[in-house]
Amino acid sequence: MSTNTKAARNRSLERDDKKYIWHPFTQMQDYQKETPLIIESGTGCTLTDIQGREYLDGVSSLWTNVHGHRQKALDRAVRKQLGKIAHSTLLGLANVPAIKCAKKLIAIAPEGLTKVFYSDDGSTAVEIALKMAFQYQKQAGRPEKERFISLTNAYHGDTIGSVSVGGINLFHATYRTLLFKSLKAEAPYCYRCVFDKTYPSCGLACLAQMEELMQAHSQEVAALVIEPIVQGAAGIIVQPPGYLKGVRELCTKYDILMIADEVAVGFGKTGTMFACENEGVAPDIMALAKGITGGYLPLAATLATERIYAGFLGAQEEFKTFFHGHTYTGNPLACAAALANLEIFASEGTLAALEGKITFLRERLAGFQALAHVGEVRQRGFMVGIELVADRESKEPFPVSDRTGHRVILAARRRGLIIRPLGDVIVLMPPLAITREELARLCDITEAAIREVTEAG
Repeated sequence: MSTNTKAARNRSLERDDKKYIWHPFTQMQDYQKETPLIIESGTGCTLTDIQGREYLDGVSSLWTNVHGHRQKALDRAVRKQLGKIAHSTLLGLANVPAIKCAKKLIAIAPEGLTKVFYSDDGSTAVEIALKMAFQYQKQAGRPEKERFISLTNAYHGDTIGSVSVGGINLFHATYRTLLFKSLKAEAPYCYRCVFDKTYPSCGLACLAQMEELMQAHSQEVAALVIEPIVQGAAGIIVQPPGYLKGVRELCTKYDILMIADEVAVGFGKTGTMFACENEGVAPDIMALAKGITGGYLPLAATLATERIYAGFLGAQEEFKTFFHGHTYTGNPLACAAALANLEIFASEGTLAALEGKITFLRERLAGFQALAHVGEVRQRGFMVGIELVADRESKEPFPVSDRTGHRVILAARRRGLIIRPLGDVIVLMPPLAITREELARLCDITEAAIREVTEAG
């Protein structure tokens, strides 16, 4: 392609992007004013745009990529499956990759989870978990148990059910009249503790408040849904040690099913395969997506215990069937990618190799606390949130109209790094395959971008 032809093509793509695409979580009025960044290819942890410029993938293409782009074993697995069949329904039929992938997921899942129900993305995986818990309680002779407990600041997806158990007003308030009402327990946001206490002297006051809620409502609660260890979309809020284990104990004590939403935190991001493993917790239901295929294809899975599965067994005329499904449920192509992804974890020792990189990242991030407008740096494994504030002493945030977080990511982009903020929390979540040299560059660019935006003048 000649230089002139390529330039004309690029201009056309930029025009058509603005003309035809409505981007998610994006104020399009502002987007229309900017030159769009259009990705054309990727290799390893590097993305390349249509202009030929290269960028480090600092958020693993929205928390999904695990082993890098164009990973040979993943490419090979997808091509091999394409030579057989791309899709066949799972409604009343089965397919080879879906069976093998389910067996592998159960083999590595927390103890007690025995069945896999496939879907397409994180929102649907959580939606299925909610419906599963709700119907299970009905069929177990406890029809009064039909409510859910979730945390303030929670994010579980964008379908109506998953939004109903969400707790981020910015995303969810508009749809309030469409939603069912859930009970909210206070999230352990230690940097901005609503109880005005400090960990560990607080004695986990947030957990005590949750127990009060359960004591008052256990007879009507079907399940509690929680993002284990880290609340992702809330700003990478890391739960204090002992909190998740305490939640599991309370669910058992008050006969409430525990749904672990591992969509964002699963597949190595917190340093263990699943975040629940950090505190030896086994949920009753677990939702998976994002990293399940290594960032290659849309796939999700909701895992359940044998007890829950058995609650749906019965004669046809009893109508105990779980009446839920998706067109691409158990898609063979996606399941083949997922199976290859899990095989790479085992063959390359991905989790063991992470330990040193996590320590290196922690040491490098320590210096960010010296920046004048960094209020807190939160890290668990490869999940990092850097909260920017206008005033460190008072923890006063920047005005929303300043778009501080957005300006930081644009400054990082100019330096060759793609990251994405959650408000004024700068999120770093690179692929697990990233090298130490790339981690150093990730941190260097992020620090320089924060300085440029917050300390200018």
